[in-house]
Amino acid sequence: TSPLKHDYPMLDGWMRLARRGQGLVVTPFTLAGAMAPVTMSGAVAQSIAEALCAVVLAQLIRPGAPCAIGTFTSNVDMKSGAPAFGTPEYMRATQMTGQLARFYKLPMRASGVCAANVPDGQAMWETSNSLWSAVQAGAHMVYHAAGWLEGGLIASPEKFIMDCEILQQIQRYMDPMLTATEPDDIAIEAIREVGDKGHFFGIQHTQDRYTTAFYQPFLSDWRNYEAWEAAGAVWTPARAHQVFQDIIADFEAPPMEDAVREELADFVARRKAEGGAPTDF
Repeated sequence: TSPLKHDYPMLDGWMRLARRGQGLVVTPFTLAGAMAPVTMSGAVAQSIAEALCAVVLAQLIRPGAPCAIGTFTSNVDMKSGAPAFGTPEYMRATQMTGQLARFYKLPMRASGVCAANVPDGQAMWETSNSLWSAVQAGAHMVYHAAGWLEGGLIASPEKFIMDCEILQQIQRYMDPMLTATEPDDIAIEAIREVGDKGHFFGIQHTQDRYTTAFYQPFLSDWRNYEAWEAAGAVWTPARAHQVFQDIIADFEAPPMEDAVREELADFVARRKAEGGAPTDF
């Protein structure tokens, strides 16, 4: 969409939802250097202006309509024009939008995005950057937190599993238990007990806590190279694929009455046939 413009299908849906008092999240897609200024402050300023315009429209239609603003401000690869995600610029734009959301006292939505085409190292550092910036920005909602590839054009089961590992690690990072400072947490007596000639493996302080002291990964492999190689030298995406296959194999569909299932299928088919708002492109 061109700068400073909301296209018709989005506005149509926005106004319909506002009239019905539904929760609304406006997320301008602003790519610095393409649909927004090349400077990140300029791109964020434009994104906020576009978002607030939609918020005002919702309030005119239904005063008090619940609204949140989202951030999807990133940059393009200036060599090819392709969108880039999980970049340092994307992270800063997300954090800046978080500050402005607090200024306007609006909830904020962010994303866990990446531009990588396969679940490789690039995919993971881009997604990790995106997710951490969402956390640092104080986002209330994170879309696409798991499974994204190629800027959202690919949904990858393996990437979904790998992203879940990141999400669980972030959750653990936020656990107040890690920064607890009670006497048993400072562990002066345990340090005194071990002194300078022993180790902490066998003392009671460790035995009482070792099962919950640290995050236990379900996908990461912490063995040394020799042990990893002896176990088959399985790379992370392959391990994620196996976890995905195990989940599918163990899945049992929840019970649903045949009449309800048929009614839902008819509803979906009818809505598809009716179509949505006309497009202007």
